[in-house]
Amino acid sequence: MSKVMTDDNTKGVKVVAGLMVKGAQKTALEAEEFLDKTIKDKGEAQKIAFPETAFYFPLANALLGAEVKTLADAKKVLDTAKTLILTKVPSDDKWDTFLKDGLNAGVGTILAEEIIAALRYLHGKEPQADCPGFFSDTLLRSLGIQLVDGRISGISVILGKAPSDKVAVDIVRDLQKRNILTLVGGNVDGVSIVDQLKNGGLHMGMESYVVPFGRDTISIVYVLNFAIRAALTFGGIKAGNTAACVDYVKNRVPAFVLLLGGVDEVKAATGAGALAAGVPIITDLDLPEIKVPGVCAHEECLVKEPDHAKIVQKAIETRGIKIKVTQVPVPVPFSAAFEGERVRKENMFVQFGGKYSTAFEYLRMRKMNEIEDGKIVVTGPEIDAMKEGSSYPLAIVADVAGRKMAADFEPILERQIHKYLNYAMGIFHMGQRDMNWMRISKDARKAGFKIRHFGDILVAKLKDEYGAIVDKVQVTLYTDEAEVKKLLPGAKKVFDARDARIAGMSDESVDTFYSCTLCQSFAPDHVCVVSPERLGLCGAYSWLDAKAAHEITPTGGNQPIKKGNVVDQTKGVWEGINKFVYDNSHHKTSRMTVYSLMDAPMTSCGCFECIVAIVPEANGVMVVSREYTGETPAGMKFTTLASSVGGGAQTPGFLGVGRLYIASKKFISAEGGLKRVVWMPKELKEALADKIKERCKDIGMPELFDKIADETVATDAAALVTYLEKVGHPALSMDPLV
Repeated sequence: MSKVMTDDNTKGVKVVAGLMVKGAQKTALEAEEFLDKTIKDKGEAQKIAFPETAFYFPLANALLGAEVKTLADAKKVLDTAKTLILTKVPSDDKWDTFLKDGLNAGVGTILAEEIIAALRYLHGKEPQADCPGFFSDTLLRSLGIQLVDGRISGISVILGKAPSDKVAVDIVRDLQKRNILTLVGGNVDGVSIVDQLKNGGLHMGMESYVVPFGRDTISIVYVLNFAIRAALTFGGIKAGNTAACVDYVKNRVPAFVLLLGGVDEVKAATGAGALAAGVPIITDLDLPEIKVPGVCAHEECLVKEPDHAKIVQKAIETRGIKIKVTQVPVPVPFSAAFEGERVRKENMFVQFGGKYSTAFEYLRMRKMNEIEDGKIVVTGPEIDAMKEGSSYPLAIVADVAGRKMAADFEPILERQIHKYLNYAMGIFHMGQRDMNWMRISKDARKAGFKIRHFGDILVAKLKDEYGAIVDKVQVTLYTDEAEVKKLLPGAKKVFDARDARIAGMSDESVDTFYSCTLCQSFAPDHVCVVSPERLGLCGAYSWLDAKAAHEITPTGGNQPIKKGNVVDQTKGVWEGINKFVYDNSHHKTSRMTVYSLMDAPMTSCGCFECIVAIVPEANGVMVVSREYTGETPAGMKFTTLASSVGGGAQTPGFLGVGRLYIASKKFISAEGGLKRVVWMPKELKEALADKIKERCKDIGMPELFDKIADETVATDAAALVTYLEKVGHPALSMDPLV
């Protein structure tokens, strides 16, 4: 711990540090009694684990390098935690290192709390009602890309209770508007902010960026071990490297704690654990402010803000989070926090598209003199003339013009319609093109939302986020049945032409690939290389997306990479690619193949949609999606596989990929491509069925699709090989992978 410095209120700080130590002692004793009783009942060999993680007890794993698998292992961790906690609070004349002792006690506290939480799982006492409990590795990875691309600008942890239900809702709404993921829990005098938000009618769930973690203080350990796993998952930091893990959280995980309503010994001790991990605390309580240089990223560790209307802004300033909020002229809250919100039928005012009516959305490039910037026209009935509970046609036609606009950018901008419309609270949007479906809620209608506001959203957001290529935006919204049906064939013709243009692109047809280093904010040594036939491993960036992103932000994370002289065409090795990857991976990766799994494959960050992994017994590979939580023929679940693939590591035989890459001609083509795939989860196989079947036909093996096994056939290598022999899978007769 660095040298401790505090403010002038030394006496008050001593009181807080004293609470930290006493709370740590209390928590350690609770953990010890709970653990001893469980060992007595079940024995030291009893297995213990959190669900869906490859990191055992994540805090113990990251900070101590411990792999807790049994109660005996947990006992060892608790013994270590107890060494960090003073056995008694020093007298006033012995408090020369009081805050350091308090922070160390905090580390011991969160290690003990992790044990308590795991024991609760073992005894069936977790997760708590209305709470997801332990946050899985899968959830961590799915949030990674949202943190990287700015949809989530920070993470707020609210512990305790607000003065009223309304204040609780107001604070969370303020966080939502700023695209901050909010995790809520704890209680004061038996009242939890979780229930305050429920009483206030606020919808909670990952889709609305508001997630309850539990109604007691100990449950905050789910948040802390969620944060520490980012260091292991994306940072590639080895378990047990305490300093590096803490430094990663401090500098790369934009989190803060809002402590509301009251503090007791356990809250103080748990808060000390958060402070020691580099997470500042902002409180409405009359506590002494504390500064510890080198501990929190911006020096301030414990900060007061009694005004609840200002506490969110104070927290953002303390943590140094950069917030970008676009003012959109709509009568409902507007933020990425509402992107996943659903409007159920009973809450719906009107709907468009889906199976209920004709609808489509279409963005097209126009010349500068052909459109009027900001013009929005509604042709047909406005919402005032619509009947509640009914379905209506809707065509959204967005015309854009710009000196740097190009036809290739049309589908990229068009795909943003889905995202932008969903940012409006009370608006539901699904799909794209002529397969879209929208709903406007009764609450949004009551607030004054109209059809024309779809246009206001698109004008504001397209110009804000794509200002480098878009100078003018005009939107026409058609709700007249005849007009919608008249325009649809022309739009479909353009959609087909676009698909043909993109499908015709190949890696050989271009001399430039694109990088994506957006994930370096979490995985500093990872470099993603995106080509026409290989999208980014997160599944979110195609070659055209990266090209457009570079046009928009020439100095951003998507840079052109001239391939240069070919070194190995089969494996996909070029001098220019190697040089770029070496220069931009902090000289960690000197050689990378674009098409090989076994020889110097591309690194991964942790946001990958799927993992390709060798199955030596079958002489093939399996593909596992992050949604699949079951067993695999490799003997490892997705989370275990992912622990060795992410963090910028180059691991032959293992590769993170976007799911659409599986159907690409270039998919591990150096090893034989799709013919090597022997197993994948049923859900993934069905989701990609049309594309994989088409690819099977292309390679002259239409029967291959049915020969690829899934979990209903086998989840271990022996059973898999038996099945492959029975169906005559080609991988068994191909050249050895190893």
